[in-house]
Amino acid sequence: MQKILTEAVLRSELIPAGTRSYTVSKDTVVTPTAREYLKKRGIELKTAPAGPGRSMSRTEIRENGSYTYVDAVTGKGYREKHEDMTHLRGNQLVKKSDPRVAFRGQLDSLEAHILECQAQVCEQGNAELCGCLGELLDHVRDVLGAEVRDEPLAQKPLFGYDHDRLRYVSHHVKEEIGIDHPIPDYRMGRMALMLNTLRTRIREAELGAVAAFPGERPDIIEEMNRLSSAAYILFCRQVAKQWGGGL
Repeated sequence: MQKILTEAVLRSELIPAGTRSYTVSKDTVVTPTAREYLKKRGIELKTAPAGPGRSMSRTEIRENGSYTYVDAVTGKGYREKHEDMTHLRGNQLVKKSDPRVAFRGQLDSLEAHILECQAQVCEQGNAELCGCLGELLDHVRDVLGAEVRDEPLAQKPLFGYDHDRLRYVSHHVKEEIGIDHPIPDYRMGRMALMLNTLRTRIREAELGAVAAFPGERPDIIEEMNRLSSAAYILFCRQVAKQWGGGL
């Protein structure tokens, strides 16, 4: 899966003064605004050489003969992919009802909803909120990429906050944002309600992660919890009308 480097991500990383170069992987898509951000700061954008790659672990096929696919759960071999099955990794297949597949679908739905929110924010001219949603989208894609590749998920700042800070702000709205914990109401406006819906969908995906990885992937489960906190912070800031300049 391709990664996307946006200006919002660069800002959240708080690149130290004096940095001369910034390296991305070969499959990273760098947005024009991210390139301009680095250029203005005299930072050279570099591309890391492709590594040897990581071999995909495969379940041993316990059947005689040659098979194209293998059931990731039972180890059974298949020459053809059945309609009720889908790829887990490499040539490994699972039922489409597998909780891991369901979780991927929830992440896909999250991406779609975030993009809808961004489109509306763009129409309203709120550049700051659009950038925050872009960061949130990047993190959702990181989760999906780490799960599909079966790799550890690295913690990255979101809105400039680490995991502890995200949790704190979401629990101390009065002190940090200046309003009481808001109760959703239709009079808040469509954007606030879309952000609240986003929060609930992230919560649903978090439960999907718990179901998909019982006793496993605490990195993904914690990240989903913090993404929910992040969406709640955006919702509260929208209610409090705490945004800067327009597009």
